[in-house]
Amino acid sequence: MRPEDLREVLAIEKLCFSNPWSYDVFLGEIQNKALSFPIVVINLEERKIIGYIIFWLIGDEAQINNVAIHPDYQGKGYGELTLRYVIERLGENKAQLVTLEVRTSNRPAISLYRKLGFDIFGIRKNYYTNPVEDAYLMGLILN
Repeated sequence: MRPEDLREVLAIEKLCFSNPWSYDVFLGEIQNKALSFPIVVINLEERKIIGYIIFWLIGDEAQINNVAIHPDYQGKGYGELTLRYVIERLGENKAQLVTLEVRTSNRPAISLYRKLGFDIFGIRKNYYTNPVEDAYLMGLILN
């Protein structure tokens, strides 16, 4: 992800989330090269950004902070491919644990995470706003 990608990334973010990240938050992730890894998902046929994922790698632990696929491309396997790619790279970089938070009502995402081997580690009460909702803390132990 580069600063020039943010117009498209922000449009996807606003379509996918009720409490979207701002330009400055995304820019901060791009600039935080020591531990933040923002990646765009590109549809090569159409030559356009259709999604993104941002994760942190700190030592042997990774945290997926944000992942989205444009609604027009959801349900077509792009999210799964993106997550599988990141999980594989994390394993190659000796990560032992990957975690993320997800709204308890987001059944499609929870189903995908479970398919990839994530388990529910706990609940974060009132984690989300707009609307207020609990989050599942989900994790995947690698290797």
